Amino acid sequence: MNLLSAKNLSHTFEYELFSDVSLELNEKESIAIIGISGSGKSTLLHILSTLLHPDEGNVSLFSEDASKLDKKRLTQIKRDLLGLVFQSHYLFKGFSAYENLEVASLLSQNDIDDSLLKRLGIYECINQKVTQLSGGQQQRVSIARVLTKKPRIIFADEPTGNLDKETAHEVMELFFEYCENNSAGMILVTHDEALAFQCKKVYRLENKKLEKLK
Repeated sequence: MNLLSAKNLSHTFEYELFSDVSLELNEKESIAIIGISGSGKSTLLHILSTLLHPDEGNVSLFSEDASKLDKKRLTQIKRDLLGLVFQSHYLFKGFSAYENLEVASLLSQNDIDDSLLKRLGIYECINQKVTQLSGGQQQRVSIARVLTKKPRIIFADEPTGNLDKETAHEVMELFFEYCENNSAGMILVTHDEALAFQCKKVYRLENKKLEKLK
C-alpha cells in the first residue's frame, strides 16, 4: 500500500532550493535523503510531513491530497498517523521523561512499552526531569515518544545525531523493525551515508534535484 506520494515539488526561500522533486513511500519501506548542508533536505522533509506547503507540486498521504484536506482531517492525520523526530527534541521541559511519553500514550491510547525504554537505554532515568537528561537521552526519549504513538509514517531529521555509534545502530534497527512489524514507512534525512544505505531507498538532494542512488 502507498503511504505517501510527492509529485513535482518545488520550493524557494531566498533562492530556489529544489524543483520537480517526486518520490513515493510504501508500507514497510525506508527512504533516506542525503545531501550537503543547505541543499534543502530538512525543508523537503517538512513539506513531506505537511509542516510546510510547497510552492509547486503536491503531497498525498494515504491516497489523500494534503492540499485539499480541511484543517480537521489534516490535524487528525498528523496526530494519529505521522510521527516526527527532529534534531530539536521538542520535549515538554517542565515534565519528566515519563510524563512526556504519557502525553503520547494518552493521545494515541497506546500503552508505554517498558521493553522499548530498556532497549533505548532510558528505563533507569525515565522519571527524571527532561532538563536533567543529556542531549542523547533527550533524543532517545523523543524517539520513544514517537514509537509510542505507533504512527504509519516516521519522519526523522538526523535522529541519531546526538547518539554514539552503537546506540545509533540500535535506534535504526528499532525503526526498521517497527516499519516491518507495523506496515509503516520511514523517511530519514541524514549526513551519514553509511546510515542512509541501510534504508531500502536512498536519494541525494543536490543541485536542486533529487537523484535516486539505491
